[in-house]
Amino acid sequence: MKILVLNGVNLNMLGKRDPDLYGRDSLSDLEKKICAHITVRGASAVCLQSNCEGELVNILQQTDCDGVIFNAGAYSHYSYALRDCIECVSVPVVEVHMTDVAKREQFRHIDVLADVCAARFTGKGLQSYLDAADFLLNKAKK
Repeated sequence: MKILVLNGVNLNMLGKRDPDLYGRDSLSDLEKKICAHITVRGASAVCLQSNCEGELVNILQQTDCDGVIFNAGAYSHYSYALRDCIECVSVPVVEVHMTDVAKREQFRHIDVLADVCAARFTGKGLQSYLDAADFLLNKAKK
């Protein structure tokens, strides 16, 4: 199984942006840990990041992976373009957020992607990604 780990807007700022909330690991550090976890489970991973909504749509539409772990960042709260894209791709997309968005600002409580994703893991930092990977890998075994 091959998993796409796709990070959206501002995730390239991990380690710099509010480290007390998002942690001190950079995106590269995070990707290495996720890839190691997936590899130990016998699968492979491809990690990509973009701040551009249209580029994220293109990546999702063109992926040759068997599943996607997707942290869209703020786009989760209002991007109907990403929602429509996820709805029409043929692979399962699992949404992740490092923080518990339900306990943050009111605008973050809106999630237009949730109902078209196969699952959602939030509020556990890196562990949200690892839980998403385990979900996809377990789903593939069934």
